[in-house]
Amino acid sequence: MATLEVLPRPTPEERAETPVVVDVDEGLAEAAEIVEDWVAPRQNWEFTLQEGHDFGRANNVEGRLLFVSGDQTSSLVFRLDQLDAAEDVMDALVLRFEEQDGITKLARCMSTGLDVELHHNLTNT
Repeated sequence: MATLEVLPRPTPEERAETPVVVDVDEGLAEAAEIVEDWVAPRQNWEFTLQEGHDFGRANNVEGRLLFVSGDQTSSLVFRLDQLDAAEDVMDALVLRFEEQDGITKLARCMSTGLDVELHHNLTNT
């Protein structure tokens, strides 16, 4: 099992603002690294990892992708364990969520912004 150092979840009670270490499956750590590597050289994009609401549980990490350009801001917040795949494809970051029976939720991150499909068909008929 891998670990990720993430931001603590903001809560009403007093908590230290120090990073939290969360155990995650190896595949989730790899997906987070792919997203971080894609975002790093892109000035308009930011990616943060934060502790989820279920304290002390493995894979309890939320990701937040933020795109800012001029007056336009877009964000995508998701639990890391919802992510089935993260791929850098032709200068776009493609995130696939909750794939089932060849249908998935898909988010494409590009230099111009974010595109979300809630019913992407992965198979050709």
